[in-house]
Amino acid sequence: MFPVRVLLLAVVVSAISIPRTDSSDNHSPPTVKVRNGTYKGLHSQQYEQDYFLGIPFAQPPVGDLRFRNPKSLNSTWEGTHDATAFSAACVGYGSSQQGYNVSEDCLYLNVVRPSNANKTNGAKLPVAVWIYGGGWSQGSGVDLRYNLSFIVQESVAMGQPLLGITLNYRLSAWGFLQSQEVIDSGNTNVGLRDQRLALHWIRENIAAFGGDPDQVTIWGQSAGAASVGMHIMAYNGRDDKLFRSAIMQSGAPIAISDQNRDAFFESAYQNLTANTNCNDHSSPLDCLRSLPYEELNAAINTTGLSSIWSPQVDGDIVARTSSIQINEGNFVRVPIIVGATSDEGTSFSPKGVEDTEIFKSNILASAPRMNESFAQQVLATYPDDPSQEILANLGPTFRPGAPYGAQYRRAATYYGDALFVANRRRTCEIWAASNLTAYCYRFNAIPAWATPMDGATHFVDVAFPMLNLLGVGYPPVRIPPFKGKPQSYTDLAKLMSRDWIQFINSGDIANQHRESDFGVSDWPMYRVDSPEEFVFDANVTSFVEKDTYRSEGMKLINSAADSVYGR
Repeated sequence: MFPVRVLLLAVVVSAISIPRTDSSDNHSPPTVKVRNGTYKGLHSQQYEQDYFLGIPFAQPPVGDLRFRNPKSLNSTWEGTHDATAFSAACVGYGSSQQGYNVSEDCLYLNVVRPSNANKTNGAKLPVAVWIYGGGWSQGSGVDLRYNLSFIVQESVAMGQPLLGITLNYRLSAWGFLQSQEVIDSGNTNVGLRDQRLALHWIRENIAAFGGDPDQVTIWGQSAGAASVGMHIMAYNGRDDKLFRSAIMQSGAPIAISDQNRDAFFESAYQNLTANTNCNDHSSPLDCLRSLPYEELNAAINTTGLSSIWSPQVDGDIVARTSSIQINEGNFVRVPIIVGATSDEGTSFSPKGVEDTEIFKSNILASAPRMNESFAQQVLATYPDDPSQEILANLGPTFRPGAPYGAQYRRAATYYGDALFVANRRRTCEIWAASNLTAYCYRFNAIPAWATPMDGATHFVDVAFPMLNLLGVGYPPVRIPPFKGKPQSYTDLAKLMSRDWIQFINSGDIANQHRESDFGVSDWPMYRVDSPEEFVFDANVTSFVEKDTYRSEGMKLINSAADSVYGR
């Protein structure tokens, strides 16, 4: 697993958990009848929206269901169940869990809809399903930064209303425990299967809320975007008709982490079972299931075990190495938006990179099957030239001092490409070669919380298409993204939000609003003969650029996606 520095920010739950609800208009609480029974939600007069919060989509994964594939709900009821409060977040390890209740019992989702969604003469609304990131070790669907009320409100204002959903899935060892015993049990990658079961629940039930099960867009960032990519690839590209389009921010169908670390995870599993005295049981996995939550949580919540777990090839939901599978064309053919930020690598590069030898040692440590010969090729394709490196905001000759090091920009450029940008480019190329719709982008704006040395780093684009102009969910110690920023930042958020809304509604970017409303050019589809991406920028007018920068380095990375990087 790659290191995390600013992957996700600390959260303190604010009073604004959802937009204000108000019953002073005598609006009756909204209700929906799904297959299991009837739910009562909340109405917001302020936003003219309905909220259905904390809806279970699976049986609680506790007791004997711990470390097992999620089980569908198997009960029905008479009367009405409340859906008026968020569930707990899943157990995780990192700043994104701070300020939120956490629990093993966490497989719930939340629905935000315009209040008239089920009163439109039978017409059903397109559905956006948000899958959060956090390195598969932290994050949740109740994180206030991912409040979908703002994009739903904007969709209504555009005359292209949509319905939004956030969901939880199991994290860390709870969701991605790996070992031969786990493989033999058939309960692999259960966090990914949680997401999949939620999508099946949405397919079966979303019409009751006014949503169209045939117009679902899955959408995520970082590990959430990688998860979206994994659903495009799941079961060797089997199309279960769970979504009709996909949006991936800093992630792609080609994995962002090694998918074949059997020996590494077997050792980690042995450490976990030893630390819990389960290693001498006939079934260590059953022993782990029987442990009290507090004891198992304490064992996982250590430096070596909390943040290492990630999806791995299991021959089933993760059928094969993604870079091979996608090259062979085994993926669900849907329209996509896929992009990365300009300075992804500043969140993942080591510091103290003073010279080429230190950079080379970092390269050798950057992938499990890296070797001296390939590292030398990386050095050649990522030369020591600040004018060709990321953090362009610092100028073409700037070299950082301590603690970063004179060649920090060189290293951060490589790390960003190796993890995110090369994968994004290869995805765009494959979609174009398959005559599929792909809108590709680079995000190049620095929000208020980021420093000049962060640049347009990982995660900076999240608040923009979500139109979180108020900075809801950002903690007091972290400056809200738009605070003190010029109007151009708000305009950029509006542009991105409207692009995303159009795409969720149609699987396309209609482009009519871009020149008239924002003074920017059309966003072209990616073409084999014209590989172009749109650059979302707030300091200059956003523009279209050729997607050919650092071509030799990214070709090298993509050529070795499986053999060196294990993707």
